[in-house]
Amino acid sequence: MSLSATGRTVLSVAGLRKRYGADEVVAGIDFEVQAGECFGLLGPNGAGKTTTLKLALGLIDPDAGTIRLLDRPVPQEAREARQRVGVVPQFDNLDPDFTASENLRVYGRYFGMKKSEIEARIPQLLEFAGIANRGTGKIQALSGGMKRRLTLARALVNDPEVVFMDEPTTGLDPQARHLIWERLKRLKQDGKTLLLTTHFMEEAERLCSRLVIMDHGRIIALGSPRELISKHIEPNVVEVHGPGFEGWAEAARKLAGRVEIAGETAFCYATDEEPLVASLKSHPQLIYLHRPANLEDVFLKLTGRDLRD
Repeated sequence: MSLSATGRTVLSVAGLRKRYGADEVVAGIDFEVQAGECFGLLGPNGAGKTTTLKLALGLIDPDAGTIRLLDRPVPQEAREARQRVGVVPQFDNLDPDFTASENLRVYGRYFGMKKSEIEARIPQLLEFAGIANRGTGKIQALSGGMKRRLTLARALVNDPEVVFMDEPTTGLDPQARHLIWERLKRLKQDGKTLLLTTHFMEEAERLCSRLVIMDHGRIIALGSPRELISKHIEPNVVEVHGPGFEGWAEAARKLAGRVEIAGETAFCYATDEEPLVASLKSHPQLIYLHRPANLEDVFLKLTGRDLRD
């Protein structure tokens, strides 16, 4: 039976807090992750996403709050819980002195797996990573996308129930990113529970059953991508730029539910976009794009457009 059919909570976080000096990087958050779903943590840099993952894995201790991972209290029984968890770190940490197969083999030993069990899984994992013919090759000979897929496959060596992923596709080109997405969809179909952080809104919208948006250590929104878009954003967006766009945007405020100016572009949010589009016909110097609202619009509305370092 697929884990998603059990309705079981695999991760529960309540009142979680973590402070570093004067900065409270996780400021009293609550959420639950159900078996078989892909749950996302979104937020600007410094929002507390990676710290939340580390707390949930028992890699750092909370200042307050409770965590239960796979029915075990964390950090008290974090080691036992992690035996049933896979982790994909933000940056690949494959051993460059080993072959692809050796990286998998050594990682399996960390979990106390029998040699026969590891050897039986290696061909499956190499196939999953799309490098079935590269098992005896050195890591340096692999492309960035191959290394990332191998890091994902390595996280599956112990056949985990839950896979934690910290920005799994950062730094990859579009082709490699799409291939990773297909692998993650396969894991969902196999009943694995996925918990990921990402800066790619399209990634979250494609993969996540539910997600939270964090800012300054707090959860400011929770729901499915569709629910959040419907709740926070008008359904249509018209982006406009070009000579004199500011004057057009001022007049457009009467036609749109909301107009934002960001740099050299006006973002117009409307339930009915037709009046906006019609008004642009008398401004041929302006360039515009009409599109449906998406998760990135929600993210920018809730967290702002200012750059975070």
